[in-house]
Amino acid sequence: MTVFGDSINFMVKLGVYDIVLPFLLVFVLVFALLDKTKVLGMDKVVKDGKEYPKKSLEAMIAFVTGFFVVASSQLVSVINKSVSQIFILLLMIVLFLMVAGAMHQQSDKGFFLDPKNKQQKFYYNAFMAVIFIAIIAIFLNALGWLQLIYDFLKNNWNADYVATIIFVIIIIGFMAWVTGDPASKSDEKEEKKS
Repeated sequence: MTVFGDSINFMVKLGVYDIVLPFLLVFVLVFALLDKTKVLGMDKVVKDGKEYPKKSLEAMIAFVTGFFVVASSQLVSVINKSVSQIFILLLMIVLFLMVAGAMHQQSDKGFFLDPKNKQQKFYYNAFMAVIFIAIIAIFLNALGWLQLIYDFLKNNWNADYVATIIFVIIIIGFMAWVTGDPASKSDEKEEKKS
């Protein structure tokens, strides 16, 4: 084990991840919520006549709430799982935005596809959908879920299911085509004529 690995194990034994960090997270969130909403009212300072939030009461309530949450091991485990999964979701969003940003047109010559160009809009949207699906597949593979999904599909493959899925996709595509904005279609026709 490395020095940093030993220090992480030491912090786990101290309870940093099970007590300190969840307590700080709950304390900060409750304090920020109370401070932003000003539920406890305001204190008026006599000297300058300004009103300030009751920070001492807000801090005390946040402190007590944090201790109540830390006292429940179930709540702590829920917080630990949720925060890590929310981070994975944020990481997926950031990676998707990085890849999508790389495909935007940067100058007159451009990079790849321009979403403002009506001729390239369909290709741009299709490409973004493929990138989004690929990023989800990468994360599912990293979590080990992609193999489980593949095994489930392999063992439960049925032609009726596939036909139903294709039929639903065709219906959704047809509904999207029918309910599309007619104004944008007429604008495209006018641009082609001119």
